[in-house]
Amino acid sequence: MKREIVINASALEVRVALLEDGTLGEFYLERQHHQGLVGNIYKGKVTRVLPGMQAAFVDIGLEKAGFLHVSDYQTEVSAFGSVAEVTGEEDVETEPMSESEAVPPVIVDGVDPNLASAEQEPSAEAATGRGRRRRNTRHRTRLPIEQQLKRNQEIIVQVAKEPIGTKGARLTSFISLPGRHLVYTPTSNHIGISRRIESAEERARLRAAVRELAPAQGGFIVRTACEGVSKREIQRDVAFLTKLWSSVVKLSETSPPAALLYSDLDVALRVVRDLFASEIDRLWCDDPETYMRIVEFVQTYMPRLRSRAVLYEGDEPIFDHFRIEPQIERALERKVWLKSGGYLVIDQAEALTAIDVNTGRFVGKRNQDETVLRTNLEAAEEVVRQLRLRNIGGIIIVDFIDMTREADRKRVTESLSGALRRDKARTSMLKISELGLVQMTRKRTRESLEEVLTEACPRCQGRRVVKSVASAAAEVMRGIQRAAGSRPRTDMLVAKVNPEVARYLYDAGSRELERAEHRLGVKIVLRSAESIEAGAFELSQATAAA
Repeated sequence: MKREIVINASALEVRVALLEDGTLGEFYLERQHHQGLVGNIYKGKVTRVLPGMQAAFVDIGLEKAGFLHVSDYQTEVSAFGSVAEVTGEEDVETEPMSESEAVPPVIVDGVDPNLASAEQEPSAEAATGRGRRRRNTRHRTRLPIEQQLKRNQEIIVQVAKEPIGTKGARLTSFISLPGRHLVYTPTSNHIGISRRIESAEERARLRAAVRELAPAQGGFIVRTACEGVSKREIQRDVAFLTKLWSSVVKLSETSPPAALLYSDLDVALRVVRDLFASEIDRLWCDDPETYMRIVEFVQTYMPRLRSRAVLYEGDEPIFDHFRIEPQIERALERKVWLKSGGYLVIDQAEALTAIDVNTGRFVGKRNQDETVLRTNLEAAEEVVRQLRLRNIGGIIIVDFIDMTREADRKRVTESLSGALRRDKARTSMLKISELGLVQMTRKRTRESLEEVLTEACPRCQGRRVVKSVASAAAEVMRGIQRAAGSRPRTDMLVAKVNPEVARYLYDAGSRELERAEHRLGVKIVLRSAESIEAGAFELSQATAAA
């Protein structure tokens, strides 16, 4: 598979596309006036403690206070050195650096995908339930939030989830600092190894190297990008990350509450850090300034890949050249066509997304069971691609076409599980039901593609529908009747309406207009205006001479 990263940078926004054999697999966007917050570290001030929700609101200087749940806070650490867990999304195995260390096990299934997302293998652990058992060890000893936090208390927190809609940012005190090869967890004395490093010999080598180089306080997650790197490169990452944490702690001691202590890389460098690896054939960038920053970053952390970073100098816009623009437009559509002729219908709500699979134009060749199976297998791959591309999170229900054979349901489940292993975001999935339904969850850390690129329609107030022309015409007639009855006697009522509504009233509603004029004793004049929406109208009085 040919994989390329394409970066389009301008003064307004930076867009990044991950292409897999020319098909858009992932899309990232960051605007200059609204850069991503995930991974940022703040000195926060507790504004409210809510025992009933076991949570607190923390002022970090944003428009809305951040939300900190009791499960994301550790009481034993001081306000300016908080962390005993990983807040990253690496799928790792962990072991303590010393059996005598009194620290909880590292929780590695809830980290910011922008920090360590390139390493996750989600569904395997979700299927066994190991992740849930790890988390439960923390629940048994957790103190109530009111015994850990007080109003006006100052704490260090990290943004784990972007503000979405009406909700503020989700915060955590389990800080993680990502590097190219390692993720540093300042006060967790545990070492984690990415499960994507399969060689037992290489895993042992990396574990030994990190144990030798790690400082007295702090733990590390070894990222997939660390496979095969020298001990010297690992030491460079350790030194950089520990020095970075020291500067964060030092800055927190002199900064006022609601101050930013650390900001993650911008989207261009973040993608280079997390996605630019040996399996990427080319990295294209169309902005010379951004390209030079990328080259400097690559030469510092991954010099072997320097030749793969290329400055795009074509006259055609870079996203047009790689035919990305139409793929972005299609990613906003409700209906997604499959190659066989079937299609998906994707409906996104605030907390749940429903995906319906249909055979569409595909009628098959042999029998109904084979037709249904082929459509469902193709849909399973496309569903995961759409989840990644659209960055859909929360609860997801996939309604596959009903299958009568248990073997077919098993094949579709395995196909969906295999596709999910390529997804960076943490997911969990239940097996397919007899009705063809699959329930799954996908970690949401930032806004979906639809939320980033669109806004609520002013005509339908976000309902995705508008009133039909017939309904709008009937409302105009009711409005005329109300106006004639409530206003002083007049010779004429002028209704300014949408042209479609005017045509409907002059055609199908002409008899109703005549009856209304006779009944109300006024002349009704319709005037069309393109500026008037279909479901709206304006009424005014006039004299017969007008």
